[in-house]
Amino acid sequence: MEAKYIFGIIETSEEKLFNSYGFTAHEEVYTIPYQDISAVVSDSSLINYTTVPKDQVARFLLRHQQVIEKVMDSYTIIPMRLGTYALNIREVEEILSKGYAMFKDIFRKINDKIEIDVVATWNDLNSVIKEIGEQKEVKELKEKLRSKPEGVSVEDQIKMGNLIKDILDKKREKIFFEIGELSAKVTIDLRAHDLMDDRMIFNTAFLISKDNQGDFDEKVEELNRRYLEKINFRCVGPLPAYSFYTVEVKQIRFDEIDLARKRLCLNDTATMAEIEKAYRNRAFVYHPDRNLSSQDAEGKFNELTKAYRLLREYLQSVEQESKDGRCSFREEDFGHNSIIVKVRD
Repeated sequence: MEAKYIFGIIETSEEKLFNSYGFTAHEEVYTIPYQDISAVVSDSSLINYTTVPKDQVARFLLRHQQVIEKVMDSYTIIPMRLGTYALNIREVEEILSKGYAMFKDIFRKINDKIEIDVVATWNDLNSVIKEIGEQKEVKELKEKLRSKPEGVSVEDQIKMGNLIKDILDKKREKIFFEIGELSAKVTIDLRAHDLMDDRMIFNTAFLISKDNQGDFDEKVEELNRRYLEKINFRCVGPLPAYSFYTVEVKQIRFDEIDLARKRLCLNDTATMAEIEKAYRNRAFVYHPDRNLSSQDAEGKFNELTKAYRLLREYLQSVEQESKDGRCSFREEDFGHNSIIVKVRD
């Protein structure tokens, strides 16, 4: 099935073809405008990314990022989540319309800004752990455990492991604090990413002004000199604001909204305050801590929370057009609101 694959959003009202940027001739990358913003798209078969092999997803991700980062050479671009499709031009325009106020607000925040990702890793983790083993508190615990007549138990080994981990985590926090302190004057925002393995000290995205990139690089190099031979600092960028403002489009069905409304015992219209009040009241009744004898209490509570989050997202999408902040859950009012455009959590 043919569809429009959306890479990102830029500020232009022009219909533009990006193939002069070096993209392949068989995959035209072009814009679909709406007012003074445009979606950067290509014609593509509709693919369900959750069902394809991981190596193929990696290739799709690489292509997705290559296009976004090439367009970034000429435009500030708001990246869309990997695998964002619209069925046709009309649906692309609806996405642009639904998200217009949000897109303009994001552009205000990221114009002339870039993301720099900084990864720090121990060059030799074993040496660091050996060094920790020589610290006073670790030595004292070792001696205490060795002197036990019954020998060292599994629980003792866990206790030792936890102590070493706590000290290692404090070292990580100290280094993270140092880069934060050094870069505070040039950093607008930051996002910490998950650590992929024990060698990784931190993995953080920094949002900075383009004009401050040189200063930021110098701060990282200062840390490199400070921890020479012990830690490797690697910068990736400049990048679009992937970690801060990647946008996703969510298609929802009427039966999902109707079920969520019923779970919160709401009428066919509601405000945000009414949704929040209904959730608080139901959550108080169904919280697992109040229903210890019920085997499905946690499942019911999770369903309630899921319903609350869906209705919040739905209402926030409708609020862009609603004047009184009241949302209709009637089926006849649903069609135009079935697309939710939001910044990815």
